[in-house]
Amino acid sequence: MLGLFKKKANTLLGIDISSTSVKLIELSRSGSRYKVEAYAVEPLPPNAIVEKNIAELEMVGQVISRLVTKARTGVKQVAVAVAGSAVITKTIEMDAGLSDDELENQLKIEADQYIPYPLEEVAIDFEVQGPAARSSDRVNVLLAACRKENVEVREAALGLAGLTAKVVEIEAYALERAYSLLAEQLGDGEEELTVAVVDIGATMMTLSVLHNGQTIYTREQMFGGKQLTEEIQRRYGLTVEEAGLAKKQGGLPDDYETEVLNPFKDAVVQQVSRSLQFFFAAGQYSDVDYIVLAGGTSSIIGLDQLVQQKIGTPTLVANPFANMTLSSKVSAGALASDAPSLMIACGLAMRSFD
Repeated sequence: MLGLFKKKANTLLGIDISSTSVKLIELSRSGSRYKVEAYAVEPLPPNAIVEKNIAELEMVGQVISRLVTKARTGVKQVAVAVAGSAVITKTIEMDAGLSDDELENQLKIEADQYIPYPLEEVAIDFEVQGPAARSSDRVNVLLAACRKENVEVREAALGLAGLTAKVVEIEAYALERAYSLLAEQLGDGEEELTVAVVDIGATMMTLSVLHNGQTIYTREQMFGGKQLTEEIQRRYGLTVEEAGLAKKQGGLPDDYETEVLNPFKDAVVQQVSRSLQFFFAAGQYSDVDYIVLAGGTSSIIGLDQLVQQKIGTPTLVANPFANMTLSSKVSAGALASDAPSLMIACGLAMRSFD
């Protein structure tokens, strides 16, 4: 079993292995209030992750070790995610009276027709979603399947750092869980909202549209902050590391804003607009109530205003920690600047309380 939907009582570290860094969040909860107990971000060497797959296992294991040391956490159990592009999901109608074991056996028989890989190479999980619309003695079951190697390589990388993967989830579901923290920030009547969450990473931009807090559409495209880093590198003759640092900390020549940053911000707006057009073309929606920007690139100053101005939809930058308390070992300033890129890690850490 993949453990995509497993229920857990103990604390889990949320660890998000992205294309350029590994991010860790540890949460605790008292009543309905969350507290950030530990957090850290550690960069990955170039090409350690290629197209969301771990290419350099030892290297990633070492980075996770450093991450855990940096976060000063004693928790050893982890929730980790695989990219949506690596997972096949399908909703299937089944008889309502079946036990979990019977459902699992039945799904294994039926899975063959939905999954384009040999079943022995695939990890399968399922979750009963509720009664089927057509008939009360049928239920909708969400089937999720992923190549075992995608799960095993993440488990192996965590194992090298002395950690155990208790939950392997799909990134989109982790994002949806973290989004529930933002819904409170979007004003009244949030249960009826349609919100576009645009996660702009280093190489990949993912649009997830949520209606009533449930994901109704996702789309990935190749675009990200790496394009800005490469342009800085090219124009000012810097190494990748120097360009990445300059992008975060400043100190670039006076023409940087007009010649490099502003054209990149315009490109982001164009990509967001294009992704939304694909979503609108797909069906019953012609607008969204809010755009939420997530991922490292979204912390570029003024990007949210530009998106709002050009697309005409209220836009904010994701901060899932806005209403949380922090432990004394967490730097409020550092967490606030990293917050938009920590949505998936935060959603994974929230699995502790499911």
